[in-house]
Amino acid sequence: MAKPITENTLFYGDNLDILREYVPDECVDLIYLDPPFNSSRNYNVLFRDEHGIESESQITAFEDTWHWNLETLQTYNDMLTDAPDHVGKMIGSLHEFIGDNQMMAYLVMMTVRLVELHRVLKPTGSLYLHCDQTSSHYLKIILDTIFDPRNFRNEIVWKRTSAHNDPKRYGRNTDTILYYSKSDEPTWNPMRVAYSQEYIASHYSQHDEHGYYTTRDLTAPDHGGSSQGLRYIWKGVASPKGRTWTCVIEKMEEFDKAGLISYSKGGMPRLKRYLEEMPGVSLQTLWDDIPPINSQAAERLGYPTQKPLALLERIIQASSKPGDVVLDSFCGCGTAIAAAHKLGRKWIGIDITHLSITLMKYRLEEMFPGIKFKTIGEPKDIAGAIELAKHDRYQFQWWALSLIRARPLGGQDGSREGKKGSDKGIDGVMAFIDDGSGKAKRVLVQVKSGHVKSGDIRDLIGTVEGEKAAIGVFITLESPTKDMVAAALKVGFYRSIGWGQDFPRIQILTIEELLRGVTIKMPPQFGTFKQAQKVGQQAEANQAELGFG
Repeated sequence: MAKPITENTLFYGDNLDILREYVPDECVDLIYLDPPFNSSRNYNVLFRDEHGIESESQITAFEDTWHWNLETLQTYNDMLTDAPDHVGKMIGSLHEFIGDNQMMAYLVMMTVRLVELHRVLKPTGSLYLHCDQTSSHYLKIILDTIFDPRNFRNEIVWKRTSAHNDPKRYGRNTDTILYYSKSDEPTWNPMRVAYSQEYIASHYSQHDEHGYYTTRDLTAPDHGGSSQGLRYIWKGVASPKGRTWTCVIEKMEEFDKAGLISYSKGGMPRLKRYLEEMPGVSLQTLWDDIPPINSQAAERLGYPTQKPLALLERIIQASSKPGDVVLDSFCGCGTAIAAAHKLGRKWIGIDITHLSITLMKYRLEEMFPGIKFKTIGEPKDIAGAIELAKHDRYQFQWWALSLIRARPLGGQDGSREGKKGSDKGIDGVMAFIDDGSGKAKRVLVQVKSGHVKSGDIRDLIGTVEGEKAAIGVFITLESPTKDMVAAALKVGFYRSIGWGQDFPRIQILTIEELLRGVTIKMPPQFGTFKQAQKVGQQAEANQAELGFG
């Protein structure tokens, strides 16, 4: 039985394992998930800094490709025997129809996780699943089975871009968001949006010194005895036959004194309703008023599937209350948890890449100065670092870079590891300003999880000199040899004019040292990651007041 989660937490790892091990039954108020869409594409993070350095550098954030293999088959077989009977029958029927292919692998992956997400959701909770047209119809069948068709609330269509040109079909410029509740009484806060300009022009064309307004009928059907006191002559005008006034004469006098009555040529009164006092129109299922994140957007971080903050704020405001727990099991760059924190909700975020965890940590720290949260799944000691390096050297590389807040650097071709022809084997970059020119100087970082030798340092020296970088940093899991240390010392120092200090030109740092808090010797860095917009201190005050658990 999982223990209650008592503070805002980021989890690194497979969300299925995390949900089963860490998240108790019925503890979450709102779930948002934006899983890979089964598009058979690679999604690259495109890093840009303010000075154009390595402005086209990319690394693959994730591969949106699924395969029917032994692991998938085992998961499928487990669901046939262990999942609720109706879920097992559903996934078996889909398999008979779809067969052994990538789509079925994707649906198996989603089904087993949606079963767990249903488990952790409170009876008053809701789930929003963001998907596209390639699999939304299958996902709806799965959700109907797990959540019950009666708990299907809406299929929301979000216009994610203005137009797409496709030579053989209509342009695809929308995503689907499937909204389900766990019961027939979910938390719900009705949402309204501003009237369209066309509606305003047609309904609020009249105006006076107080603004634009429309008018409302001040008569109602005559219900006999219950309409007593509503039949009177108002300024020489009686209500039409079979109708009464909607209010007693005293209220009519108040309206008139306040200038809220407009009169027709025949003297018939109508109540003024000013545009600025109207709440707007009820939110519908077509969301075309939240633009996507374009290349110039202030909140753009470079993550390939980043969603607008406003989109998540709308979902969170509609289906949760301050203090509720929001869970995002496919965090990406953390828009859902950032929106949750901003709105005074508690949150749990899960992602399977250290790159995403790193982006989320930096984003939260930039948006909410002084924020406190817990991170689970990252190495905390050498043993954990060694295990991560054995399991996935790319994840190790991204995690190691996060220890010094370096921006990951990939190949120009979007590969996970830079090629010698594009980045000279460098894994990360940091930047700082050292003089009045405003031009950034660079720190090049290389990470090694395997055997190291003095030739590695000579290669780094050659790259630093060839790229005219200020400093080179070599991060190693192994302890450096004496020859490596000697080779680094021979290079001497970088003299900082602006800061009036000398910094070792080539620095060697072990993972053990970084875990102890040792840092790079360099001028203060800036712009390492595209910084998120600060939200300020209010959200932190909200979180401190609410607590967690």
